[in-house]
Amino acid sequence: MGSHEENGPASERLKARSRAAFDEQAESYDGGMQGSHARSLYPRVVAVAKEALSGQRAPHILDVGCGTGALACRLLDAVPGCRLTGIDLSSAMVARARRRLAGRADVLEGDAERLPFHDESFDLVVCNDSFHHYPDPKRAAFQMWRVLRRGGMLVVGDAWQPAPARAIMNAWMPLSHEGDVRMYSESELRELLGTWFKRVGWERVGFTACVATAHKE
Repeated sequence: MGSHEENGPASERLKARSRAAFDEQAESYDGGMQGSHARSLYPRVVAVAKEALSGQRAPHILDVGCGTGALACRLLDAVPGCRLTGIDLSSAMVARARRRLAGRADVLEGDAERLPFHDESFDLVVCNDSFHHYPDPKRAAFQMWRVLRRGGMLVVGDAWQPAPARAIMNAWMPLSHEGDVRMYSESELRELLGTWFKRVGWERVGFTACVATAHKE
């Protein structure tokens, strides 16, 4: 499949690198170059989430890799009456999100590969521009599946490139200072999510991004 999995010390080194990078970027992320790719995905991720939750009363949304809380704000506005919980590996991002959301949502510091929530706690899980940072993507996908209620949906927005460029990026990513691990092709992402989810969808967004959806039955 070509997915990248790390265990033990190597995995923790990648996570520490990612945590340090996003701690440093937290205050400038919303307007800086580092956050531009994530921001480009907000409109599509919000639109997909809104459609998925149409007609549901007080749905509970989990934002994995919530960053500064900017996407969470958009989701709260787009889905009136929803409850939202955010989680991020970076303590500085968590602090920034808590200030921004000001009690509108719960924001926790934590690891996507070890989500600290009960089974079937959420109606929708979103993960925007974060999945390519996970050393063990299969475990992260399982965790998102586990915390979703039956009938719920996962929405993943992430980086994408055509095959030649993706190969170059994937050779470079593990050497980056931001804890990047791997950029996935459509077939790789479908296979990763399809291990647990049913009806996996994928669409390209612009020239460098994609949005995948996956349903829990």
